Amino acid sequence: MVSQTFKNLAPLKKERITAALLTEFSTYPLKDAQVARIVKDAQIARGAFYKYFTDLNEAYDYIYHLALVDIHADLKPSSPQEILKATRAFITASLKSPYYDLLKLHLTVNELPLAFVDPNLSATRWVLATLSHQTLKEALNDPKNKVLYLTRLEQSITQLELSDN
Repeated sequence: MVSQTFKNLAPLKKERITAALLTEFSTYPLKDAQVARIVKDAQIARGAFYKYFTDLNEAYDYIYHLALVDIHADLKPSSPQEILKATRAFITASLKSPYYDLLKLHLTVNELPLAFVDPNLSATRWVLATLSHQTLKEALNDPKNKVLYLTRLEQSITQLELSDN
């Protein structure tokens, strides 16, 4: 968890650091990320980085959590069709999301567990989350076949909706 010192920063400084983290982790896999580039981009001292974050993993968790909150903001009570629509929009309109490259590296290289998934999800919500995340992973790894993956997700959601009725 980020330090209280980071949480209490002036908004502009926090935004600058957050932007530097997004740039670093959207450009480099976690194993190749460097504090040196982050502090240079954020215009902070190296010691300040360690006052805000224990290490690169904690900084990564912070920015990844921000991305998940933003990406999932409109999906809380969503229907299966809304989840399909959101997955399709993220894959096909990738230039609109500032988190596209971060998510792509996460799903294709970093492969960290999804620590923010609610363990109390209903079976249907869990299936939808699992299928949509797998579709994202496949489409980001193999963009030339993204339509195929989205079609398969759509067919699976249709089957799920039929079985729920």
